[in-house]
Amino acid sequence: MQKVRKGEELNEKRLKAFLQKEGLISTDQCDWQVTQFTHGYSNLTYLLHIENKEYVLRRPPFGAIRRGHDMGREFKVQSGIYDTFRKVPKMYTYTNDESILGVPFYIMEKVDGIILSIYEAKKRNIPAKSFKVIADSWLDTFVALHNIDYKESGLKDLGKPEGYVQRQVLNWSKQYLKAATEDIPAAKKVMQWIEENQPGQYRHSLIHNDFKYDNVVFKDDSWDEVIAVLDWEMATLGDPLMDLGTSLGYWTMASDHAFVKQGMPLPTIMDGNPTRSDIVESYIKKSGRDVDHLVFYYVFGLFKIAVIAQQIYYRYLKGLTTDPRFAELNKATELLCNLGLQAIYDKKID
Repeated sequence: MQKVRKGEELNEKRLKAFLQKEGLISTDQCDWQVTQFTHGYSNLTYLLHIENKEYVLRRPPFGAIRRGHDMGREFKVQSGIYDTFRKVPKMYTYTNDESILGVPFYIMEKVDGIILSIYEAKKRNIPAKSFKVIADSWLDTFVALHNIDYKESGLKDLGKPEGYVQRQVLNWSKQYLKAATEDIPAAKKVMQWIEENQPGQYRHSLIHNDFKYDNVVFKDDSWDEVIAVLDWEMATLGDPLMDLGTSLGYWTMASDHAFVKQGMPLPTIMDGNPTRSDIVESYIKKSGRDVDHLVFYYVFGLFKIAVIAQQIYYRYLKGLTTDPRFAELNKATELLCNLGLQAIYDKKID
């Protein structure tokens, strides 16, 4: 948590009036304190302390493409699954009235627990043996998410699962080219390979599309229960193995090159974590699904993360965001594309 970054402040008068109208506070004349969550790279997330209550506000980043940061969609997904998958925060209200903050946004409950970033993991000096428990809890939640009955949750129109993989390959390649700022030969080779090697048949389910350690909340440091899954902005209906591939893309290992670990410093690099292959084997056992075309899913996951990094860097370069963390994300883009190309050559994910 930190103070709100300059240029990313909330309109106090209008927001308080909205909260009062929605019944979340009794008067718009009360004192408040606003801080900003710092670990995310996309949608902006704020903590509101007001009338001895705490609310979390989510809004799109400045300069973002509106279509890619649909607050109403995020709100709908979490509201829909809340009764059957209680591992999401409670949703309070959503508005697309841009006269309040200039963009749509929603308000949800604050979930108390532990978000396991690399900084949190190092601060807690987590022993190696605990990461087996952490990985199991994380993966159990992942499998449960893929087993959600999205039709019963009112989400059957969330996406079009037929043709999902083909559309993803096409759309992420287009997005990369639109945001490209320099020539990265590996990116072109990866785009061609995933186009030519995508699976033709696959299952579908509700998928999160950004499922990693720092997007879940653990109940406590016993690590045996995940109480919330956060950041649903890319959730849709599609191939659950595409979801797995993205998670594998984020699963940096201690055996990876030092530049990789520096570029994606996640708790997965710490001693005791399973390898990417171990995660796949556990996913197969827990889900009962076969995992064919594994290299494709992993390479696509790396490429998607590369595109996300490039899009953020593009906004930074255009002056649409000033967050200093974004200044060298183009290097992350190149790194991830090179990792994907290496996996293609080696025909393996570790």
